[in-house]
Amino acid sequence: MSNSLEKSSKLLSLKMNNKAIHNLLTYCVAAIWLINGLFCKVLNLVPRHQQIVARIVSIEYARFLTLAIGIAEMVMAIWFLSKISSKLNAWVQIIIVAIMNILEFFFVPDLLLWGKFNALFALVFIAVVYINEFRFNKN
Repeated sequence: MSNSLEKSSKLLSLKMNNKAIHNLLTYCVAAIWLINGLFCKVLNLVPRHQQIVARIVSIEYARFLTLAIGIAEMVMAIWFLSKISSKLNAWVQIIIVAIMNILEFFFVPDLLLWGKFNALFALVFIAVVYINEFRFNKN
């Protein structure tokens, strides 16, 4: 009997750990979107982001598009925290980060903080989003 109770306790503990990890990763990912959107783009505290947009799209619309991207990133953070359609949200994040980093890798590697190594950080971020939603989120 105690063996069965011990197994149940371990299973419950594992589920609680998964939930705690999921919540922690959710807040971390949301913070990344919020910080990048608000501070780097909307408040333009990291002008490099606007330079990237200017070089890829057009200098004429760079500020407007950077602001729009920043607002969209802040909305992404709120959507992610809301957990509404969380699987769709995860896929949207993965696709957006992949596309954005592919474009930057080929068109503006000199403007990236770590150059072409930014792609490695993007892959890690994508993996975290995927694992967080499809491994740790059991809802």
